[in-house]
Amino acid sequence: MLSKVLSKEACAECKFCCSFRRQSLWETPLFPIETVRKLQGGDKRFLNCGEGENRFGRMDLEDGYRTEAPEEEVPCSFLDAERGCMLSEEDKPFDCKIWPLRIMRKQEELVIALTPTCPKMNRQSMDAMKELVRNGLGDKIYAYAAEHPYIIKEYREGFPVLMKRE
Repeated sequence: MLSKVLSKEACAECKFCCSFRRQSLWETPLFPIETVRKLQGGDKRFLNCGEGENRFGRMDLEDGYRTEAPEEEVPCSFLDAERGCMLSEEDKPFDCKIWPLRIMRKQEELVIALTPTCPKMNRQSMDAMKELVRNGLGDKIYAYAAEHPYIIKEYREGFPVLMKRE
C-alpha cells in the first residue's frame, strides 16, 4: 500500500517495525480472530481481545523478553531474520500493511497519523505522505477501521496528522 513512497526492499532491510520494546507493545499488530485461529499454535501465541464481533488477537510476546530492561526488543513471531515476514499477504495484519501509518482517535475525530519513529519513512517529505493518504489510501484505512474498529488507537503526542476525517 505504501509502495509509491517506500520500496519492499527498504522495509526488508530495516525491519524496525517488526520488533517491540515493552513500552511499545501497544504497537503490536492486531489480527482478525479468524486469522488468529488459523495461525496460533507452537511458538505463535495470541492474546484474545475484544468481545463479540469486535474480537481480535494481539501477539503475545511476553515470553520472549529475557530481562526487565525497557529497551530490550523482541521480534515479531512471524519474522524470519533472513527472509523477512513469513506471513502471506492474506494473513498479514492490516496494521502491518499500512505501518508506519496509524488510524487514531484524537479527541472526537479519527485521524491518520504517521509513526514518527520509522527510519525509512522519516526521510520522505510530509507533503508526499499527505498526498499518498489523500489519493485513496486514507479512504481504504477509514473503510477498514469502520469494519474493524479495534485497529483504532488512541492518539499519542508527536504523531504528525496526515488526514482528518471530514
